[in-house]
Amino acid sequence: MSSSEYLARQQLTVLVPVYNEEESLGQFVLEMNKFLAETPVPTAVLFVNDGSTDGSLALLRNICKAAPQYEFISLRHNSGLSTAIKAGIDHCRGTLVGYIDSDIQTSPLDFLKFFEFFPAFDIVNGIRANRQDTVVKKLSSKIANTVRRALINDGIEDTGCPLKIMKIEYARRVPLFHGMHRFLGALVQLQGGRVKQLPVQHFPRFAGTAKYNLWNRAWKPLVDTFGFRWIRSRWKNYEIGEQYTGNHD
Repeated sequence: MSSSEYLARQQLTVLVPVYNEEESLGQFVLEMNKFLAETPVPTAVLFVNDGSTDGSLALLRNICKAAPQYEFISLRHNSGLSTAIKAGIDHCRGTLVGYIDSDIQTSPLDFLKFFEFFPAFDIVNGIRANRQDTVVKKLSSKIANTVRRALINDGIEDTGCPLKIMKIEYARRVPLFHGMHRFLGALVQLQGGRVKQLPVQHFPRFAGTAKYNLWNRAWKPLVDTFGFRWIRSRWKNYEIGEQYTGNHD
């Protein structure tokens, strides 16, 4: 099946985790609207409010009331990025699931480059080119990625890039655990899926402050990597050889 034939049958839901991003949300919607005007696939945007304590939830209510393509769910408590992504996967209605952060350090327009790699690949993962981050953030990410690749050898160059699209059948099987968001490509591979990696733009943070520091960008990913190794060592897949679904009344 060609890419155009495949995309004609698909619907995309873009997941946008939000935690205390009131200063960025207005600009984020402007950027996302540029993508919505060009996407070849019917697209919905699902915000996942991760227990924000600022004005983010009120802004999300107004955004979603004003435009039918925008929806939100709100977690009762701050639960972390992995939980927010998993909650979004559980509540999306699309056949393709996208993920982007709301801090506008990546551009929704780069999603347009991803579509041509479906259905041949099962997840397309961005690689942040020319990263516009602080020295501490880039250094801690480099250390964490190097250690992670050495321990699990999954070939994913930039596991922390918040720009991905995956098929829903693979996303649904992703288990929820601390740090799961760092291993989406590897978890698709565990299911026998294929990963495509593409360079994407990266920008300085538009507003607000980063929610990460040296502790949660270096030590926590290391601990999570050992957790992933445990999951991988016990992972099981199955294939249906034959099925009958007749009426048994």
